[in-house]
Amino acid sequence: MAQHKSAEKRARQSNKRRAVNRGIKSEVKTLLKKAKTETDKDKAAAAMKEATSTLDKLAAKGIIHKRKAANQKSKLAKHINKLNTPPAQTA
Repeated sequence: MAQHKSAEKRARQSNKRRAVNRGIKSEVKTLLKKAKTETDKDKAAAAMKEATSTLDKLAAKGIIHKRKAANQKSKLAKHINKLNTPPAQTA
C-alpha cells in the first residue's frame, strides 16, 4: 500500500485512467465486432470507417500500440473486401 501522499495520489490517478482505458478498449472491440458481423458491404464499410477512426485515435494517445491498430485495420479491410457487392437494383 502507498505510504506517501504523492504515491496515494498516483494510485488514484492510475485506477481512474485504467478504468477509462478499459472502457475505450471495450468500445473498440464492439465496433470491430459490429463491422465484422455486418453482411452488407456498404454498412460494413461505414462501420469500418468508424472503427478505423477510433483505432487511430487510440494509437495516437498511446492506449494501444500503433502496429496493433494497423494490424486490426488491415484484417478488417481484408474481411470487408471479401464481402460480395450488393446486386444493382433495376428500376
